[in-house]
Amino acid sequence: MNAGENHSMLRLANVALAEIKESFLMATGALAAHKLRSALTLLGVLVGVFSIIVVMTTMEAMQTRIQNDLNQLGGQTFVVSKWPGIFFGGTGVKYWMRKDLTMAQGRKVMERAALPLSVGLETDFSAGTIRSANTEASPGTDLTGDTPGSFSAQNWTVAEGRALSDADVDGAHDVCVLGSALATNLFPYGSALDETVRIDNVNYTVIGVLEPKGSMAGGDQDSFAVIPLTTGLSRYGRRDQSINILVQSRSAEDYDDTVEQVRDILRVARKVPPGKDDDFEIFSNDSMLAQFNSFTFAVRLGVTLVSSIALLAAGVGIMNIMLVSVTERTREIGIRRAIGAKKRSVMVQFIIEAIMLCELGGAIGVVLGVIGGNVAGHYMELPVVIPYDWVVIGLVICSVVGIIFGTYPAYKAANLDPIESLRYE
Repeated sequence: MNAGENHSMLRLANVALAEIKESFLMATGALAAHKLRSALTLLGVLVGVFSIIVVMTTMEAMQTRIQNDLNQLGGQTFVVSKWPGIFFGGTGVKYWMRKDLTMAQGRKVMERAALPLSVGLETDFSAGTIRSANTEASPGTDLTGDTPGSFSAQNWTVAEGRALSDADVDGAHDVCVLGSALATNLFPYGSALDETVRIDNVNYTVIGVLEPKGSMAGGDQDSFAVIPLTTGLSRYGRRDQSINILVQSRSAEDYDDTVEQVRDILRVARKVPPGKDDDFEIFSNDSMLAQFNSFTFAVRLGVTLVSSIALLAAGVGIMNIMLVSVTERTREIGIRRAIGAKKRSVMVQFIIEAIMLCELGGAIGVVLGVIGGNVAGHYMELPVVIPYDWVVIGLVICSVVGIIFGTYPAYKAANLDPIESLRYE
């Protein structure tokens, strides 16, 4: 390519840019001249985009919180429970009808499973009050019964003292390990180690305090007390007290084999007939997140379809308004054509007007949607997020709507007869 050809292409590019700039300025002026009509026209796009973004923002905030909360499980850890980690809908009766997982069954896993790095047993107890000599913990503070294997499985690291031992569990000792927030609450002026706490009118000696892990959905995951599982079962009863089995595999490569070994042991222990489904659930961080994503996918799809209908209606409205605009500006179009404006210049101007209407409505919808989603998330104690992918998708959709529904009015404007247009009153 010689210098002359390069110069020619550069000149054509400059002309095209100048035409686009001029069309943009004229489109902006036309929209500004009809503020009320423009505002009413972009309202439909605003509502459609807002409904998408507000839901996607809330969903992403929920997903971010769940991902953060699931980090309480250690690496390559899975949980065996009577209940699934997350479930939706009216299927709860199915799980209520299952037999409880017992400590005896959990011990069989601990004794017979050779692949796991550690196996822990745990369950929650309902504590009435937890207090020190001078202070009482907040109502509803969690009390869990555990075995030593639970500590590594749940990513619990002891900051002071020690964790529960096998001797504590075998002897059902009255000892406890406190979460950092609970320890600070009960003993604000010194260490909780070796102090006495009273849980439901029974004295326990504090043998350890855990490192903080921070807040979680619905509360502070450092505000809890851990007692030996046997102590809790003897004190609060074994009836209707299903335990969870926390299993940590040695490596990612051994994970699937470990799951199958534990499953086989429990099926035998619980006398599940061959060919029948498990009467217990096995879940991990990844499986719970996948289940949540599966549920939210249906919600997102439904919202997207409903919002698409709103955007379709908005697109039809934009086409209607643009056709009215073409009729109103027939004489202006005739003058432009008469003094040398090309068809493509007129067409570009009207398409840009349609795109600007859609993008302006879309941008306002995005801002309001992000704000609305995070306001809803605030009341659910969710983190602040911005769904950047859906922001981009929303604005791209607006451009597509503008192009599709602005093309016909733009084509009609560009193909008006200049002579007839000049005669139009």
